Amino acid sequence: MFPRWFGPLAAVVLTAATLAGCSDTLEQFAGPTMGSTYSIKYVRSSQAPTVGEVRAAVDDILSTLDRQVSTYRSDSDLQRFNALPAGQCLAMPPSVVQLTAFGQSLAQRSAGAFDLTLEPLLNLWGFGPQSRGQQVPDAAAIAGVLQQIGLQHVRIEGEQLCKDIDLQLEFNSIAAGYAVDQVSAYLRSQGIHNYLVEITGELQARGHKPDGSSWRIGVEAPREDRQVAQQVLNIDGWSVSTSGDYRNYYEENGVRLSHTLDPRTGHPVSHALAAVTVLHESALQADGLSTLLMVLGPEQGLAYAEKEQLAALFVSRVKGEFVSQASSVFTQRFATEEN
Repeated sequence: MFPRWFGPLAAVVLTAATLAGCSDTLEQFAGPTMGSTYSIKYVRSSQAPTVGEVRAAVDDILSTLDRQVSTYRSDSDLQRFNALPAGQCLAMPPSVVQLTAFGQSLAQRSAGAFDLTLEPLLNLWGFGPQSRGQQVPDAAAIAGVLQQIGLQHVRIEGEQLCKDIDLQLEFNSIAAGYAVDQVSAYLRSQGIHNYLVEITGELQARGHKPDGSSWRIGVEAPREDRQVAQQVLNIDGWSVSTSGDYRNYYEENGVRLSHTLDPRTGHPVSHALAAVTVLHESALQADGLSTLLMVLGPEQGLAYAEKEQLAALFVSRVKGEFVSQASSVFTQRFATEEN
């Protein structure tokens, strides 16, 4: 998994049209968050709050979440938990407990292919906030760090989180999706049911634009040189997340080493999967599942998507070219759309 706080994997390219002559108003605003940016587009009727009120509320949601789950500020609730010694418990806000529980669920459902305690491993391979340069660690170092990770060592006791070993939690693979869900829920609570919310590349869309047309996004092809929309989708009622290995990696002796690490082995993934896009009603689910499928790879990932009835699009490197393969649910829902 990878630290989203370092910046977004911009795997979806928003497409928007200029709208005019409609009774309802298309409002939009953007700002910084989570080391990257967010953008909100929504249709405001005369009964809805002003754009200033909506923006203030969204900024408050995001700043509160940052205070709770950021690993880049020492005063966050999550960092207070991370500073605890082994065998201790600490009361946490609901966001931290909910994200931990979701991570544990994904870990159990994937036999450990998903993990929220990988920061020491990311640092070891040169992808974490405390890394000392990008270099391949030896087997002994990897084995040692593997003793410091594992969600099975974290317990939820009511409002408290407890740790059995001196581990570090990080939510960089799911926090943005959680934030999208929180902002979207706020918009709906204000009577706003036509919107497109994007936070560090994770997004959710519902309803339609003022002219009645659908929100459309372009799923980005996994290219390192430029952004190219591989497929354009209508996403009313869907959240979208893409994970990939094409923006954060290094090479050692001709071997590509991705920032996506497999917690079961302690090594970067070595399969041919370049990117995977997941569509789900929940942005949190889409965010976590795209990371999980990226770890599993094209064969295991597709099998998992079929078993769990997920809408997922896999893009793999095959003999120097990109080859796409979609799950049955994705094909049924999106394959017939015109791009």
